[in-house]
Amino acid sequence: MPLQNRRILLGVSGGIAAYKGVEVMRRLQKAGAEVRVVMTKAAQKFVQPLTFEALSHHKVYTDLFPSEGDPDVIHVMLGNWPDLIVVVPATANLIGKMAHGLADDLLTCTLLSSSAPVLLAPAMETQMYVHPAVQRNLAFLKEAGYAQVGPESGDLASGTRGVGRLSEPKKIVEAVSVCLGRTQDFRGKRIVVTAGRTEQDIDPVRFITNRSTGKMGNAGAQQSWMRGAEVVLSSGPRNLEPPSGVEVIGIRTVADLKAATTTAFKDADALIMTAAVLDFRPKEVSAAKIKKLGAGLSLDLVPNDDFLVSLGKNKGDRVVVGFAMETEQGLENARKKLEAKHLDLIVLNNLTDEGAGFAVDTNVVTLIESQGQVEALPLMSKQAVADRILDWVGDRWG
Repeated sequence: MPLQNRRILLGVSGGIAAYKGVEVMRRLQKAGAEVRVVMTKAAQKFVQPLTFEALSHHKVYTDLFPSEGDPDVIHVMLGNWPDLIVVVPATANLIGKMAHGLADDLLTCTLLSSSAPVLLAPAMETQMYVHPAVQRNLAFLKEAGYAQVGPESGDLASGTRGVGRLSEPKKIVEAVSVCLGRTQDFRGKRIVVTAGRTEQDIDPVRFITNRSTGKMGNAGAQQSWMRGAEVVLSSGPRNLEPPSGVEVIGIRTVADLKAATTTAFKDADALIMTAAVLDFRPKEVSAAKIKKLGAGLSLDLVPNDDFLVSLGKNKGDRVVVGFAMETEQGLENARKKLEAKHLDLIVLNNLTDEGAGFAVDTNVVTLIESQGQVEALPLMSKQAVADRILDWVGDRWG
């Protein structure tokens, strides 16, 4: 288990969501983790340290300066102790301090003195969260290697609704598990993953699309990050939470996807193309809603640009992995795509296979290499499929 006997330092800063830190602590303990708590002065206005002490059976640390006769430099001792630091909630004030290297209390001093990975769970009012300064600070911390979970949209302390609500404790603990399961196999590598469906407008109301949910791409991005890579996810519309630690670029049309992927691929070491790219688009897009006619409606469709061909042709020593969704003559069609798009590997899946395809958490795929090797994999989770693909990429890198 990722949390069994792992040492987690829980930092609690001064927001109304501080009370949820108690449940986060309890869930971490039930998962087998050893938890210590650091609270800011503002956090103690919302929850008393005694609450955490009674439930954790350990001292709660609140003061930067040790008591008389205590030889420990507390922030150094705490910084060296954990496998991971999680801050629940991470307020705008604490985020700003960390982004600017400020340390004026025990929690911020501990964060600066520790080499442990850090997971932030932001929580604040919508206006604060979307403020350019807060977004700039979060972006800087993400670039520095901090992980983030949430915030969510929902009811806020002010009585309004919007983004800024603390993620549920269960989700925070899941994010802790993800962070602690991360390795450094692909450290220094940059991987671009595309995911989800694309859409092409017919008129201001209607569009054509496909059934992709983005689950396979999400899994590829998450598992790439879990191996230590820097990850860019170009994703079409979907109802999935973005993977932890991953840069997400939202797209709609094939042209959007081409622009985002081409730009990201310039500095990448690998491209994993799981997105369901529409082959066709309407030749003309109506500026007004098309009215229902008794005679019916015909659409004139024209091919979309298959930009993966040019990316594959000019990849150099970079690795390019494509996907082929087929319903018949799968191997034959996949091999044609492998050659035409200049891919290193193509992943074939068939919608007729039970447990494969869209909107499910499993997949049945066949890996086809440019050198001709073919490996058919059994039914497995999409995370496991992603790991097998990344194993292949890692072997290619040597």
